[in-house]
Order: sequence, then structure tokens, then C-alpha cells
Amino acid sequence: MVLHFRLKHDFVNKLDSVSMVIIQLKEKGIFTMSTQLAHMVFFKLKDNSAAASTKLVAECSKYLKPHAGIAYFSAGTLARELNREVNDQNFDVALHVVFNDVKHHDVYQDSDMHNEFIANNKDNWEKVRVFDSHV
Repeated sequence: MVLHFRLKHDFVNKLDSVSMVIIQLKEKGIFTMSTQLAHMVFFKLKDNSAAASTKLVAECSKYLKPHAGIAYFSAGTLARELNREVNDQNFDVALHVVFNDVKHHDVYQDSDMHNEFIANNKDNWEKVRVFDSHV
């Protein structure tokens, strides 16, 4: 019991020391931790035919892929054959974009190409769900 307490106490002290060093380095501008942002968008289409889904995938690539600061980009259609109880199939097209940081995401959101993508395609959107997370 005493040994367990001592090990836990030493571990917490080491974590506190590391945290203090990181804080000091951040304050001096020496250490920066850039967190990528995953931007996942799921489109449910009014016309969810294969042709309409394929068209939206192509539009995603045309208007959304050529942005600066993208670490990963993909767009595709629902994998209908994966229909386990846990699979959410309430979408037709999925867009997956991982940005190098939040700043690049913010520039993307306000870009002319992003706005043009929305204007050209929103009439066929029944529902759009967006999931953003730090990765």
C-alpha cells in the first residue's frame, strides 16, 4: 500500500513537472502543439440515385479538395452493404477532410469555392450533418 502510494505520488509529481515545462516553453513561443481538425460531413439527398450521389462526390472533389492546409481528403458514397445494427445509414454521401489546424478550416469555411459548392448543390440536400473533432 505504501509502495503504491509512493509510486503514484512520484508519477503525479513528474506529470506536474512536465506540465510546468510545457507551459514555460509555450509562453516563450518555443513549444507549439498543433491539433488537426477532422471535418466530417454527411449528406442525405432528396434525389439519392446513384447518378446524383456520384455527382455530389465529384463536386466535393472539384470545389473542396483544392484548399490549402488539408492533410487528408476523401468523399464517397454510403457503403450500403455494411448494415450492422451499429451502422448509421442515414446519409448518401460522406465528406472527410482533415485540416492541419483550425485556422485552415476557418479559411476553407469562408472561401469562395466552399460557398460556390453550397450554392450549386444545396437544392438536393435533404439533411446535412457535420461532425468536427480535434485529432
